[in-house]
Amino acid sequence: MELRAGRLIRPLPQEGLVFGSVGMPELIVIFIIALVVFGPRRLPELGRSLGKTIAEFKRATTEIQQTFEREVELDAEQQKGAQTQAAAPPAVVSADPAFGDGLARSASGQG
Repeated sequence: MELRAGRLIRPLPQEGLVFGSVGMPELIVIFIIALVVFGPRRLPELGRSLGKTIAEFKRATTEIQQTFEREVELDAEQQKGAQTQAAAPPAVVSADPAFGDGLARSASGQG
């Protein structure tokens, strides 16, 4: 047990849990209710369609996560490029006759 912000936090037990807080007895009850409601003939069809739906959801979730990660990487690269450009010496325009033509030169005097 751990004390955080004045509250006692108890870690969740990890043993015996199948789907979060739904344990094996709950799954058996759900299966029996589904068997009574849908019958033994339609239950395999429902299981297949549920499996396909879950697989498609996982695929879509993975695709969205990969797209998000790519966008974050591209954004980081753009920020890195902007920082690199900002770190370059600024251009200086001078009408000083020592530079001759008055064109923009870098701070080091090379153009």
